[in-house]
Amino acid sequence: MRSKIVFILIVVFGIFFGYNYLFPDHRSIDQEAVRFTMDAEAVFSAFIENAPQAESKYLDQTLVVSGIISAVNSQGLTINNKIDCKINTIDLGLQVNDSIAIKGRCIGYDDLLEQIKLDQCSIHIN
Repeated sequence: MRSKIVFILIVVFGIFFGYNYLFPDHRSIDQEAVRFTMDAEAVFSAFIENAPQAESKYLDQTLVVSGIISAVNSQGLTINNKIDCKINTIDLGLQVNDSIAIKGRCIGYDDLLEQIKLDQCSIHIN
């Protein structure tokens, strides 16, 4: 009888830890520490010069990218025509040619549009 109870407890704990391992909590980029801080030209140059190395360094990392807003739309904005940022809540006060720093997660380089993609972005204030 005791071995059945121990076996059941091991199975229950195994299921619990297995579920939490396979389905972790959603990342909150806004709350994460910044791994890299750079301007838009530097991060773009890193991807152009050596894409595999830049991907291994920046992909899925939290970045703060600064530059000049070149486009604003309903989903986000573009910095220096090189960094596409999907913003969680867009500030209607943002305008083209404003200087800005954006915190977000790097999801890669888009060869077709020749832009670096950031998601879960927010305006970074020191």
